[in-house]
Amino acid sequence: MPECDNPLWPCAMTGAAACLAGFDGINVVIHGSSGCYFYPATLLHAPLHGTFIIENDVIFGSEQRLLEVLDGLADNGKKTAVIMTCVPAILGEDIRSILNDYSVILVDAPGFSGDVENGYKKALSVLAPSVDPEKEGVNIDGVCIFDPFSGGNVLEVVRLLGSASVSVSTVFCFDRLEKVKRSAAYTVGTNRDFSSGIGTNLGGMLGFEEIRTTFRRVASVCPDADPTPVEREIEREDERIVRACDKFLRRFDPPYAVIFSNFSYATFAARTLKHYLDADILFVGSRNKPGNSPFPVEHVQDFSHMKTLIRHHNPDLVIGSSFERSVDTNRAFVGLTPPLRGMVMLAPHAIAGITGTLSFVEEVLNACIDRKK
Repeated sequence: MPECDNPLWPCAMTGAAACLAGFDGINVVIHGSSGCYFYPATLLHAPLHGTFIIENDVIFGSEQRLLEVLDGLADNGKKTAVIMTCVPAILGEDIRSILNDYSVILVDAPGFSGDVENGYKKALSVLAPSVDPEKEGVNIDGVCIFDPFSGGNVLEVVRLLGSASVSVSTVFCFDRLEKVKRSAAYTVGTNRDFSSGIGTNLGGMLGFEEIRTTFRRVASVCPDADPTPVEREIEREDERIVRACDKFLRRFDPPYAVIFSNFSYATFAARTLKHYLDADILFVGSRNKPGNSPFPVEHVQDFSHMKTLIRHHNPDLVIGSSFERSVDTNRAFVGLTPPLRGMVMLAPHAIAGITGTLSFVEEVLNACIDRKK
C-alpha cells in the first residue's frame, strides 16, 4: 500500500457515523478511542456517543466499557447503533455475542475498511432499506451530513419537487428512521458519490441541464408531475447568470482554476465554470476514485500531493477545502468540500438544484472580483 501523507478524506468509520446520525431516532455509538469519537463529532456537528477505550481496555477487553454506554442509552426511546473502529476490530473481540442481550444495530466499519463513501454505504445497507411500490412521490438521496451543503440541498430539492407537484418520500440519509422501510420506487440524487441505490434512479440535481433532464424523467413516471415551473425557473436564472458572467468577462480574463472535491461536485464545478466563464480548468483533484471526465483529473488524497499540484499549476482560482486554502491565501478561493474551517455557515447553503448553481457562481464571481481588486 502506498504511503499516505496527511490524508484529506475521512475513513469508513466517519462515513458510517454520517449515515446513521442523519436519521432521527438513532443513538450512534463510536466504539473506539477518543480520537475516533472527536474527529466525526467535530466534522459532522451531530450528537454522537463514544466508548473512549484506553490502554487497559485494549489489554483486558472493551466489553465492560461498551455495555456501560449502552446501559446509559437504554431508556431514551431510540434505536442504538454501534460502529466498530480500528482498535476493537483488530483486537478481534466477538462484539456480536457481547451484544446478544441488546437490541442494537452493529456496523463493522473500521477506518482501514475504506473511505467515507464505503462506510456510508455499509451503514445504509445494515439498515436494510426497502421499497414500497404503493408509496407515492420520489426519494431524495446523496444526502450525507458530512457534506456541509447537505441541509441546503435537501431544502432546495424539496422546493423544486414541490414546484413540480411531486411529493417527497424518504431522504437518504436525513429523515426519520422508520421511513427507511417504506421508500418510494423512484429516486432523485443530490450527490451521486453518496448514492443510496434505493429505487430506480431518475437522475441528479447538479447543474441546470441535469436538473431539466431529471424533472422530465420524473414527469414520465409521476402522472401528476408538471416540470414546466422548474423549466421556466431554469430559463430565467440561466439568463441572470449569463448576464453576471458577461459583465465579469468584460472587465477580467477568464479564471485559471484548480478544483479539489468529491468527483460529483468537482465535475459540476468544472462544467459550470467552463460553460459560464470559459474558465481554463487546469486540474481536478478528486477526493474519491474519479470516473470519466473531459477535464484532467486525478485521485488526490494527501496534503503534500495537493500542495505540489497547486504550486505547479499556479491558478487564479482554487476551489476545495480549508486544506487547499491554506496553501496560499492570496489566491481566490471558494469552499466546496469539507473541512471548511474558519468559516461560519449558519444558513443552509446548497450546491444541488437551481439555487445551488446560483450560489456557486455567485461565490466564484465574488471571490475572483475581490482577488482582482
